[in-house]
Amino acid sequence: MRKVLITGITGFVGSHMADLILARGDARLYGIRRWSSRMSLLSHIKDIEERIEFFTCNILDPVSVFEVVERVRPDWIFHFAAESYVAPSWDMPHLYVNTNVNGTINFLEALRKLKLAETRFHVAGSGEEYGLVHEHELPITEHSELRPVNPYAVSKVAQDLMTYEHFKSYGLHVVRTRAFNHEGPRRDKVFALPTFAYQIARIEKGLQEPVIKVGTLDVRRNWTDVRDMVEAYHLAVEKCQPGELYLIGSDQVLTVQECLDRLIAMSTARDSIRVEQDPARVRPTEVPLLVGRYDKFVSATGWKPRIEFQKTLADTLEYWRSAVTT
Repeated sequence: MRKVLITGITGFVGSHMADLILARGDARLYGIRRWSSRMSLLSHIKDIEERIEFFTCNILDPVSVFEVVERVRPDWIFHFAAESYVAPSWDMPHLYVNTNVNGTINFLEALRKLKLAETRFHVAGSGEEYGLVHEHELPITEHSELRPVNPYAVSKVAQDLMTYEHFKSYGLHVVRTRAFNHEGPRRDKVFALPTFAYQIARIEKGLQEPVIKVGTLDVRRNWTDVRDMVEAYHLAVEKCQPGELYLIGSDQVLTVQECLDRLIAMSTARDSIRVEQDPARVRPTEVPLLVGRYDKFVSATGWKPRIEFQKTLADTLEYWRSAVTT
């Protein structure tokens, strides 16, 4: 039976990938967590300790990473452990580079030293890496110029290139993807759409005034449900060529304002809700356009997103309605 290791298994994407792997039932699942990791996003999994073998590991420690990889000798690795929230990256650029670049190098070096060149190592890149894109340059493709405008995006570019370097230099089976925005239940409320849903849930329960605080709303994105995205990642590891870069996204293109409007329209308090911009939520530099083309990935895998973004938004709102108590 295939052995699959997920780093960042207790996070948003990692927990959904765990669901997919367990539902398929064709692999033995291993997960890396920090000693301080919250297990709440995996709490729905019954008999979890019997179904997932966990390792406590700091990915910044090359020794502990090596020991985990040596013990598991995984066939596939989904590498989701990262600093992924953009806003703090301006204040903590060293942390983002250290975690996203050096943390990845530790896995690559473990695979190299253990001569596990056949292990399929997936690194989930981000559309944020493209940064400043002009209207006439859309849609973004694998060949579009990279102009990252925040430290998070810079760290992801470096992570991707280091992964490619290990493919070229040592023949590691690396799988490179850059995904555009993906959302859904369990996404932390520090991100735009979940924080809108969180505030709406609080308003409906009378826990805050009917005012939604927002950042910049006129940015345009293509949106994918996280449950579709993890299926795409699984197919990428299964079918994509090592070393090649593949973009993953959808044809569901909306501004953040349009997403907010749809969420408000679902609310029982929609007639009383007001929207106010909070300067603290406005980034020093914004990425106005992230709309990509993903036909290369579809040609390689046959993947198509199945979940309409309206359902993604509805499920996100329901998640926060259930989660909000105070």
